[in-house]
Amino acid sequence: MKTISCMNIDEEVLYSYGGEIKQYKKGELIYREGDHALYYFQIIEGKVKLNNYDDEGKEFIHNIFAGKQSFGDSLLFLDKFYPTNAMCISPSQIIRVPKDQFLKLIKTDPKLSLEMNACLSQRLYFKAIMLQSMASLNPVSRLTGLLDYLKSYHDEDCSNCFHVELTRQQIANLVGLRVETVIRVLKKMEKEGNITIENRKILY
Repeated sequence: MKTISCMNIDEEVLYSYGGEIKQYKKGELIYREGDHALYYFQIIEGKVKLNNYDDEGKEFIHNIFAGKQSFGDSLLFLDKFYPTNAMCISPSQIIRVPKDQFLKLIKTDPKLSLEMNACLSQRLYFKAIMLQSMASLNPVSRLTGLLDYLKSYHDEDCSNCFHVELTRQQIANLVGLRVETVIRVLKKMEKEGNITIENRKILY
């Protein structure tokens, strides 16, 4: 799954800078909203979502990451608290590197520093795209904005060939819609030929 992350540092390099492997169970929190940013996290295997909840307890998902992707790293450059939770949505193996060691690595490796700048720029781009889509009252526009961005990380340029590895509930939480609305809109998009649904899998 090519989601919105780009840092994939060689594991041996991370180990040489104090990296350690942590095992997490499905549903286990890696960090909570309000915690200090103390580590660089890179997924070996598994999936992680960044989320928080409104006053009524409704979940909003900010992003979902999978193997060979990093998360939470932008906060390492600020003296701020995490604005989201990080929770495993499947059993996961994650390398974590202490903040001071990670910053030392970035300072001593100009190539990694450039990659980090490109990665942070990419995330800002994603936020801009999603804010534009979220501003629309049209649920089709919201879903199309999300699918267009996710597909932009797909290598092939083809129609209805990109497998969207998100559940209906995850899509709903990403775009701020009810899951019933997402299901209805997906059926409409399928009828119009904009997506294909095979065995509940969404192809865009």
